[in-house]
Amino acid sequence: MGILAIQADERVKDVKVDSDALQVDLMDGRSIRVPLAWYPCLLEASDLQRSNWERCGGGYGIHWPDIDEHLSTEGLLRGAPAPRKTA
Repeated sequence: MGILAIQADERVKDVKVDSDALQVDLMDGRSIRVPLAWYPCLLEASDLQRSNWERCGGGYGIHWPDIDEHLSTEGLLRGAPAPRKTA
């Protein structure tokens, strides 16, 4: 008996950022939505800076060049907030 499994494709399809959350849509149809407060650089960025994103890392990452922020789909899927900066 064969089972047809859907192939996971964790590459970034689209990114949406609003005042409360970051949503990343993946190629396989899943969406990841996390609190924007987890990513202080994005939280403090302007709407224009947040909207200027690009895929990186073969499609498995997101880069916001205006604020030099990078996130990976692996980290987002694990629910990993940005590390806290120490003074």
